[in-house]
Amino acid sequence: MEDQRILVTGGAGFIGSNLANHLAERNDVVAVDDLHLGTPENLDDGVEFVDASVLDDDLPTEGVDVLFHLAAYSSYTMAEEHKREATRVNVEGFVNAVEQAREDGCETVVYASTSSIYGSRTEPSPEDLPVEARTCYEASKLAREKYGEYFHHHYEMTLAGLRFFSVYQGYGGAEEHKGEYANTVAQFAEKIANGERPKVFGDGSQTRDFTHVGDIVRGIELAAEHELQGVYNLGTGESYTFNTMIEMINDVLGTDVDPEYVENPLDVYVHDTMADSTKMREATGWEPEISFEEGVARVCEPYLE
Repeated sequence: MEDQRILVTGGAGFIGSNLANHLAERNDVVAVDDLHLGTPENLDDGVEFVDASVLDDDLPTEGVDVLFHLAAYSSYTMAEEHKREATRVNVEGFVNAVEQAREDGCETVVYASTSSIYGSRTEPSPEDLPVEARTCYEASKLAREKYGEYFHHHYEMTLAGLRFFSVYQGYGGAEEHKGEYANTVAQFAEKIANGERPKVFGDGSQTRDFTHVGDIVRGIELAAEHELQGVYNLGTGESYTFNTMIEMINDVLGTDVDPEYVENPLDVYVHDTMADSTKMREATGWEPEISFEEGVARVCEPYLE
C-alpha cells in the first residue's frame, strides 16, 4: 500500500501504532487516539497524531482512502468493569467512525474483532464455527461484525473484520505503558528478566496461538489492499502452553525462574485457542513469518544487551 491517505483509530495503542508506523513509510497516516490505553510516544515522527475519541463528531476523515479501526476497550476485565463506556466505544464508536469516513468518501474499512468468541478450543477454529457472546467484550465485537455487514449491504462498502489471536510484542515495542493489560509474553519476560515469578492462572496448561504483531500488521495491510469483505482469522495455527512459553523465555534469558500458580479469579476464561487462517491465506496469500521461537527471542533481546 502506498500514496494513500489513511486513518488509524486506536493509532497510539499497541497494534495501532505498529500499523501506523509501518504504513507511514509510504503513505499519509493520521492516528487518532484518546490515550485511554495508547501513548503518542509509540508513534514515529512521520505519523500525524490527533488526540480525539472515536465518539467525537469531527474525526479527521476528509480525504481518507482507508479506515483502520482498532480503537476499543480491548480486554474482558476492562469491558466488564466499565460496561456502558466499553459498549459505547466498541460499538457506537465503530459506527461513528465508519459513518464519518463513508460520508467523506471512504469505501474501505478494516477493523478489529476478536478470536475469543470461539471459546476454548484445542483444534483450529475456522470462521464458520458457531460463536457466542459470553462477555461484554465479546458482545461488542460481534456487534461490530453485524454493523460491518450492514454497511456493506446498505452502502456497498468493503469491511474486513479481523479476529486476532493472542497478539504479542515485547515492552521494547508499544506495550510497556499498559501494565496488567499488556500481552502475557511481554509481561512474563519483563518479570523473569528482573528475577520475579510471573503469576499464572491454574496449572499453566492453558494454550494460546501467539501471533507476533509484525505478522498481524502485514495481515491488516493485505486485508485493505485486497478490499476484503467479511470476517477473517489472523493467527499462526500453532499453540503453546503458558508453561512452555515461560520455559522458552528462561532459555533465551539464561534464567531459571518458576511461575507462581494462582487460582483463576475470572468468571469467564478461554483456556485454549488455535487459529485456522486458511480463508485469509487463500484470499491474500498471508502466512505468518515470525515463529514463536523467533518472537520470544525478539521480546527477550533488550534484556540481553
